[in-house]
Formats: sequence, C-alpha cells, structure tokens
Amino acid sequence: MTLRIDILTLFPAFFDSPLRESLLGRAIREELVDVRVSDIRDHAHDRHRQVDDASFGGGPGMVMKPEPVVEAVESLGPGDRRVVLLSPSGRPFDQPLAESLAAGPWIVLVCGRYEGVDERVVPLLGAEEVSVGDVVLSGGEAAALTIVDAVVRLVPGVIGNEESLAVESFDRGLLDHPHYTRPRSYRGLEVPEVLLSGDHARIAAWRREAALEKTRRNRPDLLQPPDPREP
Repeated sequence: MTLRIDILTLFPAFFDSPLRESLLGRAIREELVDVRVSDIRDHAHDRHRQVDDASFGGGPGMVMKPEPVVEAVESLGPGDRRVVLLSPSGRPFDQPLAESLAAGPWIVLVCGRYEGVDERVVPLLGAEEVSVGDVVLSGGEAAALTIVDAVVRLVPGVIGNEESLAVESFDRGLLDHPHYTRPRSYRGLEVPEVLLSGDHARIAAWRREAALEKTRRNRPDLLQPPDPREP
C-alpha cells in the first residue's frame, strides 16, 4: 500500500522544490509515496480568507482559528489517518516516531503559524502535537519537511541499499560511527589505520567504540539511563 502524506499549510509554494528533488522527488515520481499539499486558507469563512485572530485573554501575536484547520482536515475525507500538528509544544520527533509514522497508511501534517493554533484543534482532530527540536521556527513548514524526509526514506524501495538503514544514528541508541573516504591523507589528517586493515572484526569493534565516543561527546543524554519516575 502506498503511504499517503497530506500537508496542510498557509504557504503551499514552500514545498514546491523540496518535493521535486532527490529521494523525495524520486519516491513521489515512482509512486512509492503519495504526497499532497493543501492550502488551509481555502477553508476560511470570509472573503478575505482570514485564518487568524487575536488571542482571548490578550497577549502579542495572532492565533490560527480552529474552523479552517479542522475543516481542512475533514475535507480530506474519512480514513485511517494520523493527524500531526507541528508545534514547539509537542513531543520530540525521534527515530522511533518516524518508524511508527512510516508504517502508515496515512499521515496528515498540519503546519502551525503565528503564536500557534487554537487549542481546540487537538481534541477535535485527535491530533498528536510534535516538535522537531527545542527551537521556535517561523512556522511548521520546515518541521513538516523534516518529518516527510525522515519518514519517506524508511518506505521500502526508497533507499537503494536498505541495509544502510540498519546502521544509522539512533537505531542502536548511539550516534553513527565516523566515516572516511579518499584521500587517505588530507592536510595532515590520516584515515584510521584499522579501516585500511581489511580485518572486519577489528573494524566492527573500532566502529562500535568510535560511535560510543562520538555519542559521549555530542549527545551524552542518549547514554543516560531512563528516569524510573517517568511514566
């Protein structure tokens, strides 16, 4: 079954080039995935196509109204879909979540904007709030592309050598090991001798230790034991 991904946004043109290029473009052309982009403004209720309003209780900025967002999702029709609202307040996006979404059959990505989306959208759509990092973006479009890229590459047939998926960062709770290619020497820095040895057991052991060291250096949080107080 082809994985379907709908992206709902206020800026559809944002996705024109990325969805034509590289692995994403090829996966779409070969119909391994079905990616559709829709304009939330098409579901506004006034001639000015207004999709935002001031926040009840005061405060700076505007909030996306619930009607256009909810009706944009409902217009897609019924089906077994997961609705994901891109929001800095959401759960962190990680590799297990990417794998879960890639299992399909249908993902709807809602790109927030302004100060956020009316809170009633989440229960009305049964949406999952997801964040791609502890940073505030101008909107959910860049975050949606991150999710699409991470998910699509997991779809069977998208990656030519699917064995490469099994040794990537995070799959073993570690970052990926360092990689080297030609030339063997560059500006005084040498490729580690073990990688030139042809001894596959030694290479595997080196890569494991190098991955562990890189994780200690760049992402020590990945090595922390789970907090027993967490649910």
